[in-house]
Amino acid sequence: MELPGKRRVTRPVFVGSVQVGGDAPISVQSMTTTDTRDSQQTLAQINKLAEVGCEIVRVTVNSREAAQALSVITSSSPIPVIADIHFDYALALLSLKNGIDGLRINPGNIGSQLKVREVTRVAREENVPIRIGVNAGSLERDLVERYGRSPKAMVESALRHIAFLEKEGFYDIKVSLKASDVLRTVQAYRLLAKRVPYPFHIGITEAGTIFSGTIRSAIGLGILLSEGIGDTMRVSLSADPVQEVRVAYAILRDLGLRHRGVEMISCPTCGRAEIDVISLATRIENRLISVKTPLKVAVMGCVVNGPGEAQEADVGIAGGNQKGLLFRKGRIIRRLPPDDLEEPLIDEIRSLTGEFIP
Repeated sequence: MELPGKRRVTRPVFVGSVQVGGDAPISVQSMTTTDTRDSQQTLAQINKLAEVGCEIVRVTVNSREAAQALSVITSSSPIPVIADIHFDYALALLSLKNGIDGLRINPGNIGSQLKVREVTRVAREENVPIRIGVNAGSLERDLVERYGRSPKAMVESALRHIAFLEKEGFYDIKVSLKASDVLRTVQAYRLLAKRVPYPFHIGITEAGTIFSGTIRSAIGLGILLSEGIGDTMRVSLSADPVQEVRVAYAILRDLGLRHRGVEMISCPTCGRAEIDVISLATRIENRLISVKTPLKVAVMGCVVNGPGEAQEADVGIAGGNQKGLLFRKGRIIRRLPPDDLEEPLIDEIRSLTGEFIP
């Protein structure tokens, strides 16, 4: 089944080796939560993110020491690194000289046109794209007074910042328009999509915890992606950034846009369940977090629902009535004790994928 919206045609840019826009797959991003000055701790988190499929990572650069640490981080990172900078154009220049693959700024808040000109000059020399990041919470005062914190104000802010860069002949641009309000974010992206050819970084900012943030992000990003809007994305959660990557891939997978890793199917449980589906499914899903092979795995609570209702699963288990079943594509391949389902399933997944599973 195809999505209703044709993918928006955009001018591609490259963040390191990762193409964003054009005909490239929608890439998944996250952001470190470490103190960037601690290069080893930051690299350790980047490596964890890369293991679960993160393709671009952003780091906070809020001091000269953090910018200097980028030389170590960028030389060892397995994925492209974006420097996130506010207000201080000198930090942008230092970050560019220390090997970053992308720059996230608001050209309007780093100073005069002369400073913008210097940043764009160095970015061009280093072949580094710039993401203009507009947030509803930090719009220019004159735009807020004229339009409020509305989608129109967000779009006008983005166009203003884009004009800063275009005036300097700089076009390796990505744009984001973020608010914690889903519908305001969606409308802003829809409006700007009609005005500029640049690729969009999409996300719902300050979305919340794993529970509320996943819901907001799935709704907002799902709407945009279904309309063909979005070239790279971050799911912003008050959680371990590994969870951001997991949720992002789940959204893309369920829309048929990317296929990576395990898709879990598990029943909601009922009075028929004779095994603890909740803890079993959660434990198995966590063990499979780093599997790269696209695979549909089912954990069913009784033989009524499985394997029959999980026939599309590549592999799965069902427990109940003092027995357990291990099945592939709905076909039973082993009968097991109901308290010994997890390891046979993991072994079967190892044999299917050839990947290490702890």
